[in-house]
Amino acid sequence: MLCVSTFHDQPLVMPCKYRSILERVLMVEQILSEFLLKKEELREVMRRMQQEMERGLRLETHNEASVKMLPTYVRSTPEGSEVGDFLALDLGGTNFRVMLVKVGEDEEKGWKVETKHHMYSIPQDAMTGTAEMLFDYIAECISDFLDKHQIKHKKLPLGFTFSFPVRHEDLDKGILLNWTKGFKASGAEGNNVVGLLRDAIKRRGDFEMDVVAMVNDTVATMISCYYEDRSCEVGMIVGTGCNACYMEEMRTVELVEGEEGRMCVNTEWGAFGANGELEEFRLEYDRVVDETSLNPGQQLYEKLISGKYMGELVRLVLLKLVNENLLFNGEASDLLKTRGSFETRFVSQIESDSGDRKQTFNILSTLGVLPSELDCDIVRLACERVSTRAAHMCGAGLAGVINRMRERRSQEALKITVGVDGSVYKLHPRFPERFHKIVRELTPNCDITFIQSEEGSGRGAALISAVACKMAACMLSH
Repeated sequence: MLCVSTFHDQPLVMPCKYRSILERVLMVEQILSEFLLKKEELREVMRRMQQEMERGLRLETHNEASVKMLPTYVRSTPEGSEVGDFLALDLGGTNFRVMLVKVGEDEEKGWKVETKHHMYSIPQDAMTGTAEMLFDYIAECISDFLDKHQIKHKKLPLGFTFSFPVRHEDLDKGILLNWTKGFKASGAEGNNVVGLLRDAIKRRGDFEMDVVAMVNDTVATMISCYYEDRSCEVGMIVGTGCNACYMEEMRTVELVEGEEGRMCVNTEWGAFGANGELEEFRLEYDRVVDETSLNPGQQLYEKLISGKYMGELVRLVLLKLVNENLLFNGEASDLLKTRGSFETRFVSQIESDSGDRKQTFNILSTLGVLPSELDCDIVRLACERVSTRAAHMCGAGLAGVINRMRERRSQEALKITVGVDGSVYKLHPRFPERFHKIVRELTPNCDITFIQSEEGSGRGAALISAVACKMAACMLSH
């Protein structure tokens, strides 16, 4: 409930204006109650997620499944790796990272990893122009990084974290199925991403690289965390996008030959809902966010959860409350009416606010409204409801994955670690605890540890490259 303690000093017979405030509070609660999901509803989401996962793994239903369950060709988690210097690239949002990773030996852990990195911002025209423009820009960033660290003369093994849906044909070959997260570069979909990168490096001609592995950011996160905790067999991202990977039994991965051992599967669960599985859970705000996005009808599950959409959902909720005369005296500023003006970071900042509501007041002021204390409380409640639903929806998906792992392994109890990365998970003050709580409630026979990945996307790609180099060296020596 909203805090109405400011009225406690009033006489019991309340003047009319206080009655209207209480009425307002109750009407706000009623509108926002749509975001509250019952445990049975979350179990239903989990059950449908598992159904689509099963369809994604099977040859005959893979094409129709909304959850594609893409094999990554990352087989059993690494037991050791080549030491040396590796380059890692990380492309998954509007920022692109180049990273130098030094993998060395350490007496206690058996290895140590040191990293240096530089962040580059991707211009809009590279994101939405041609594939050649995008990959030429990436090659330019690599060249700049090599100059900065004076290592242009070295031909380093390179691991590429590429966080978009890819159908792998090998560890260093993957076909881009479709862009997500605001990318639209033409001529990339349907092509081998590693090939596009190699071509761009060749066009530049001022350095050489050996691209040995391409992985998804969830996979890189899982591998990076595996080096901290050997029980880590699930990787997850809750940031601009939302996705998960995990170690699946090879015998159930019908898209790849072989029965023995396990392979990491990239679920690409952001697309869950494409077959109507989420229709009764999607609200009017979700439909507007989807219709006005770059990819209407796609990534519907991700649009309920991820940082790319959370702020916009809150903005639409606030407009609804304004229209119902429940907020800001029924008047919205031009800025608040502008799509994208309410950033997801505002949600985190408002939910971090102390009792004085100072941050909330400042944020709303920058958006051109002068809120009362009650307005600030209503805005905070709207943020809490949207972010809590995101945490619970996300938790239902992960619970589906973990329960499946336990059943496939025929274990009564499963002890598992989940490596997590992403801005929503790291920066939102309450998201992790709400998320962890619901996952544990939905997985009664599992002992789950969550660890936050540090620079997981880059480090993981480099570590996978190090393992790939060691495997290649072993094969050459046999």
